[in-house]
Amino acid sequence: MAELARNQQAAASRRERLVDLLRTRGNVAVTDLPGIFGVSAETVRRDLRVLEDRHEVVRAYGSVRPAESGAFETTREFRAAQFAEEKARIAREACARLGRAETVFIDEGHLPLVIGRALPTDRGLTVVTTSLPAAAELARRPGLTVVSVGGRVRPATLGVVDRWALSVLGSMEPDLAFIGANGVTEEGWLTTPDPSVAATKETAIAVSHRRIFVGDHSKFDHSTFVRFARLVDFECAITGRELPSTVARRYSALGTEVVRV
Repeated sequence: MAELARNQQAAASRRERLVDLLRTRGNVAVTDLPGIFGVSAETVRRDLRVLEDRHEVVRAYGSVRPAESGAFETTREFRAAQFAEEKARIAREACARLGRAETVFIDEGHLPLVIGRALPTDRGLTVVTTSLPAAAELARRPGLTVVSVGGRVRPATLGVVDRWALSVLGSMEPDLAFIGANGVTEEGWLTTPDPSVAATKETAIAVSHRRIFVGDHSKFDHSTFVRFARLVDFECAITGRELPSTVARRYSALGTEVVRV
């Protein structure tokens, strides 16, 4: 019994160190982990299965990365490097669905910024955003009028939140909002780690005439603490073809078309 307890303690400690490593480095090749921790490949696979079941890590294409949660968000730099080609496809599809929109809300986060970069500049669009990086970059583009919403700036994303942001957004009625999330639960709830971000997104959703959800495939089947909307609140959800078609159909059955591009 004592030996079993020691083994369980060692495994728990190793898994904590593995999560800490990923949160520091970002993506790590699975084949590198046995050497890093001095254990067998089978032990690493067992550890990763446990951590996946706890929603602490995400495995894909031979690598593993930290999962976002109520206590952890990835950096802007990490997000910018993840799934760049998929996000570019999502952005093109999102912009193809502008319709007659003249005022567009751009959420905080890297994917909404990619969408902002893909917006046409020949139709006099007004862009409202809670993202300081998006405001600074898009303001230099011809043909766009940019309205930056004020408020407390979050260091992790440089997005603005709290009562100033809610007050300004509450006085607007954008034609279309592009909204992201840190996770989408199996029941179709959109989630974020920060309650203040959730409140800002809720307000943007409430005041916009049309709403489109955008998120890469890794966001699905994952919760990050605070609910702020459901997929059925959106006219569609745009993601990458990396999301399995069976998963997309399961989400579509909840009442909103899931578009894989």
